[in-house]
Amino acid sequence: MVIEPKYIKIRDLLKGYVNDPEKGVYAYNGKLNIRPPYQREFRYDTKQQQAVIQTILKGFPLNIMYWSVCEDGSYEMIDGQQRTLSVCGYYWEHAFHITIDERDVLYYTNLTEEEKEKFLNYELMVYFCTGTDKEKLDWFRVINIAGERLLEQELRNAVYTGPFISDARRYFSKNQCPAYAIGQNYMKGTPIRQEYLETILVWAARHDGINGANPIDQYMALHQKDPNVEKLWNYYLQIITWVKKTFTKYRKEMKGLDWGEMYDSFSTKDVDPNELEKRIGKLMEDDEILKKSGIYRYVLSDDLRDLSFRIFDKKQKREAYERQKGVCPHCGKHFELEEMEADHIKPWSKGGTTVADNCQMLCRDCNRTKGNKWRNRQTPWGGCTDANPKLLLNDT
Repeated sequence: MVIEPKYIKIRDLLKGYVNDPEKGVYAYNGKLNIRPPYQREFRYDTKQQQAVIQTILKGFPLNIMYWSVCEDGSYEMIDGQQRTLSVCGYYWEHAFHITIDERDVLYYTNLTEEEKEKFLNYELMVYFCTGTDKEKLDWFRVINIAGERLLEQELRNAVYTGPFISDARRYFSKNQCPAYAIGQNYMKGTPIRQEYLETILVWAARHDGINGANPIDQYMALHQKDPNVEKLWNYYLQIITWVKKTFTKYRKEMKGLDWGEMYDSFSTKDVDPNELEKRIGKLMEDDEILKKSGIYRYVLSDDLRDLSFRIFDKKQKREAYERQKGVCPHCGKHFELEEMEADHIKPWSKGGTTVADNCQMLCRDCNRTKGNKWRNRQTPWGGCTDANPKLLLNDT
């Protein structure tokens, strides 16, 4: 890697500036690619952008920027994207204003001629880096460790750069992107932080049977040279369409669930959305269920392990232990309190609740035996013939 420092005036940087959703973001007579595939989306807030401009007008130094020198004589931004876009946005787009002394609203056009010249003649320190693609990406990672830490998906975007990730970012990684427009109520996080893209890649990798420690990396490596993400986008559309059709009433508990897994497991199951909604409404009112979001998978699976219930408190456990005189009602042996686990005498599936009179203390072996029986003896909606395993696990 060869690094050559140079000073670039802002007036030269601004020449040929283009910010096009399809073509990309360019400046410096169109020779500088400000947002190459390995770069993160723009994330500076207004205060951060204002700070950049105020720093320039005060004549203070900005941090060094790094440009990669390409074989054709063009450049790619390695580090400095957020500052560069702040400068270009202030000059070309009137994207925000600043405050100087008692002048509260100052867009570029409101600056004095002296201030405009000071802004345009400000010199940016740029390191021009020449090397292989791997060296550039390694340098990119090293530089960004010192700044705002890159997200894992941003690093993957850098490693697997190509037509696939470029198209994927268009659908899943931009503010108001198509994935956000149709799925914002069901997805966690935000597109700009790569959380939509990361989620759909997890779903798609699992859907395609990709296992192992790094399924996203495997999926991206397999599809790196694909010309577009048509298959990935259609899969996302199918999932969100199925969710909306299956669950007719939206609740906040639906946001961020593993809809990809549910689609793969249950999309072929014949269900009545109206009946599902009745069951969901009833379960939402049940105080015994702590994690309401688990209800959505439960009404499809009838698997009580999808739910999380209230557990007995220490006082209730002590009362049951004293009432039993420390004897396990299943095996008839005596145990210390810490050797026993709380269990519902009448399970939730049969109307049992988490109250003192419904608590019994079992030894660990008997309690786990009940748990194993439960796994093999499930019954639809009624739950199970023995104790609920979530209660067995949570009451330990």
